[in-house]
Amino acid sequence: MPVTIEDVEKVALLARLRFSEAEKHKLLSELNKILAYFEKLQELDTENVPPTSHVLPLKNVFREDVVTPPMAREKLLANAPDQAMGHFKVPQIIEDL
Repeated sequence: MPVTIEDVEKVALLARLRFSEAEKHKLLSELNKILAYFEKLQELDTENVPPTSHVLPLKNVFREDVVTPPMAREKLLANAPDQAMGHFKVPQIIEDL
């Protein structure tokens, strides 16, 4: 079932989008091409293909949580553009009232 201009306008209304007539016709063409591709995919035999949620197997990619001693404050502040009393000094971003 092809998409019509009315379908494009209804979806645009629901999404609160405004399109020119040229954009509507371009979207109409693109949506119909996408649906034609889905119809082509329906021709594939997927009888022996197990359902999957991902193409690749998922695994935990997090590192082990290992407690380590903290870095020395002097080393952390060594590359700071500005510092004061052992802390990073940054420009004020909140105006005084």
